[in-house]
Amino acid sequence: MPAIHGHITEISLRIPAGRAWVDGDLAIPEDAKTLIVFAHGTGTGRRNPRNRAIAEFFNEAGYATMLMDLLTAHEESVDETTTGFRYDIPLLARRLIDATEWLAWNHDTESLRMAYYGAGTGSAAALIAAAGLPSHVEAVVSRAGRPDLAGHALLQVKAPTLLIVGSLDETLLGLNRSALEVMACEKAMEIVHGADARFEEGGALEEAARLGLAWFERLGVPGGFRLPAR
Repeated sequence: MPAIHGHITEISLRIPAGRAWVDGDLAIPEDAKTLIVFAHGTGTGRRNPRNRAIAEFFNEAGYATMLMDLLTAHEESVDETTTGFRYDIPLLARRLIDATEWLAWNHDTESLRMAYYGAGTGSAAALIAAAGLPSHVEAVVSRAGRPDLAGHALLQVKAPTLLIVGSLDETLLGLNRSALEVMACEKAMEIVHGADARFEEGGALEEAARLGLAWFERLGVPGGFRLPAR
């Protein structure tokens, strides 16, 4: 049964994604209009403290959030040693697409608009999924992501996309700048000064959360997008 904390309904889900099942934590504030689906490249996306902190920040602003593990428990165990699964971008993207389509029909989320919040290699999966589901995905935010791994899908993304990068990670800065030049959609890049790829420096994660929220709000109103019904 869902648990309600301060007008936020929380539901644990198992979602079919191809031949696998992915676990997710859904949080829906009262009167939410938009669901932000988090895409993380490892199997710990649902439990990642940085993702959870940003999800709670969005919940407080009225947005519903879906924290998901795109890898199974077995794949996560293997990935901890090999890091192979987190770089299997086609696999991550397919599972994100499957999960998004399932959420579009699920009775708890079918009325909500959807946007993506990607991190690490999950950002590439989010961009590929956004390119493949233009009628579902209204916006994308990437934090310390690898949009370069989305390949030719970058040219096909129509959803407005914000890339957030820490100033201390010169490699990611270069990769994100190159991806930004390729993309043809509405796009922007924000640099959080004094932050590395993990955004663990004082105030860095909060700034990344604020930048993401401002991007979503600029496209509509707090908690939802001002867009016509599908």
